[in-house]
Formats: sequence, C-alpha cells, structure tokens
Amino acid sequence: MTKLSFEKRRVGKTALEVTTLGLGGASLAGIFSAVPAEQARATVAHALDVGINYVDTAPQYGLGRSEHLVGDALRERRGEAILSSKVGRLLKPVKVAEQDKGAWVDPLPFNQAYDYSYDGIMRSFEDSLQRLGVNAIDVLYVHDIGVATHGVEANKPLWAQLANGGYKALRELRDSGVISAIGLGVNEWEVLMDAFALGDWDVFLLAGRYTLLEQTSLHPFMSTCIERGASVVVGGPFNSGILVGGDKFNYAKAPEEIVAKVKAIEAVCKDFNVPLPAAALQFPLTHPAVCNVLPGPRSPAELDGILDWWQVKIPAELWTALADKGLLADGTPIPHAAG
Repeated sequence: MTKLSFEKRRVGKTALEVTTLGLGGASLAGIFSAVPAEQARATVAHALDVGINYVDTAPQYGLGRSEHLVGDALRERRGEAILSSKVGRLLKPVKVAEQDKGAWVDPLPFNQAYDYSYDGIMRSFEDSLQRLGVNAIDVLYVHDIGVATHGVEANKPLWAQLANGGYKALRELRDSGVISAIGLGVNEWEVLMDAFALGDWDVFLLAGRYTLLEQTSLHPFMSTCIERGASVVVGGPFNSGILVGGDKFNYAKAPEEIVAKVKAIEAVCKDFNVPLPAAALQFPLTHPAVCNVLPGPRSPAELDGILDWWQVKIPAELWTALADKGLLADGTPIPHAAG
C-alpha cells in the first residue's frame, strides 16, 4: 500500500499534529445499514496504511460497537494514530427487546444515558478505554450537548452539569497529561460560543456547519477560534450526502432551496472540471482554524473514492468564482490565484 503525503496541522496549542484528512467512526458502526465487523476493521487499517493519522469514534456510535471495532484495528498500531472519543453518554446494559436502537442497525445491547457531570465524564472516559482496549486517548470531546440535541429546557440541567463539574474533569485529565486535548463535538456552532465562556478548549468537532454548502459558523465562531487559539475539525463535509449526489441534508430530505444551491455550486465546479465531492472535501481546509476534515467511509473502497477526490488539484479560481456568484458567505477566507 502506497502511503500518501498528507499535510499535518497542529491541534490548537497542543503538541498534537493531525493529517488534514481523518477517519470518522460513526458509519463503521452501521448507521441506517449494516457494516460487517471485518469491513469496519479493514477500513481503519486501510486509513492507517495510506498515512491518515487521525481516527475519531464515540460511545454513541453503535452503542459501543464503533469503539470496539476501532480499538481492534488500532490496538497493535497505536503509535500510528491520534485517537479521539467522546464523553457525555454512559452506556447501560439492557434487554434487547427494551433497547432504543435509534438508527443503528446492529448495536451492542446497551441504552445510552446523558451525563455531563464530573463523575459522568470520568466514568465515560474509563469506559471508553475499556471498550477500545487501549491505555490512552488523545482527544476527548463533549458529545452532543446543546439545544439541537436536547431542546432548550432539557439542555439547561445538562449544561449546568458541564459548567459545574464536567469541564473541571476534562481540565484535570488534560492537565495531568492523561489526555492531550479537550473540546466539544456537536452539530451546532452556537453552543461552542457558550463553551468559550466556560474556559479554554483545544479543538472543536463541528459537523455540517462549515462546508462548501453552508458557512453559518464563520462569524463569530470560526473567528473566535482564531483569537483563542482553538482548532476546528470539520465533520460531515458532505452535509449528510447532498454534496455527493444524495438527497439528504442535515440528516433529513433536502429542501428545494438547498437542492438548488447544490446545483449552482456543481455548475461552477463543472466549469473548472472539478468533481463536486472533491471541492466539498477540500473546501473547509481553506479556513486557517480548520486542522482536519473528517469523512465517514463505510469500507476501504469508499475510502479509496474519498482519496481520489482528495488528490484532485483545485484551482484557486474555483473558490473565487463561487464567491463572486454569492455561493460562499461574505468573508469566507479563500486562497487567491497567484499573480
């Protein structure tokens, strides 16, 4: 297997350096359709083989399944990968007939309980080490806190847990050297502004809000990251599939205005003979706060398709053309053509 030459970017002010392309572990756990265990493990191994050094997982993904599979693939090659997982959900054993599987096809026999408290975060971290079968995790994200997941009222006591103890737990883990970086992993940028009020963070995993299709997080969030020295990992670069020919946006059927905007972006890409998915994959890295783009392939073959898009050379003029047509938000930092 030929290793590719990936640029590396620093995670916040830490010593961690991640390849600009990473591997997300949600799809590997079988969301909406099954992924055989061997295929999932092979996908992680293939990512390491080609030179990707950042792998993300979470207790939620397959209710423990993703962490087990990622751990299996990483365990003997731990030195090759920077690993992130998440806290905020504890997994409780349950009879299968009483299980809430959500969108997971073949999850492990657990239900999830939200807990962002000091004790909850410490327990979640220890549980993840056990499921992964490793003795260290590099990055810990607070997972899915905020009104998008919980609603306004239900989020208030959960946020109080984080503010009154959960953040302290994360700081203790980082300050003692047990982990190297802390952050939040969410689908909404607004809660990340609230997080900045709690203290300092190294990196945020933000899904879907800074993409070729949507730059709603540009101000004030992305600009605050620059000011505070925090990095951004961009999850969901294809906005649930709409940017790779699917009909989903933000996990639901795309509305007409989104479909129309995608067609307009694709027309510009065609003018430059650039596949739309290639532009979508590479766009987030034009922002200086972004250290990594995190797609979620389900197989080595899907990863190879992503790598093909990754290696497409994109002329700076394409970004300029999108901006000129009003298809990028005002102030989006884009590279300009030399001369």
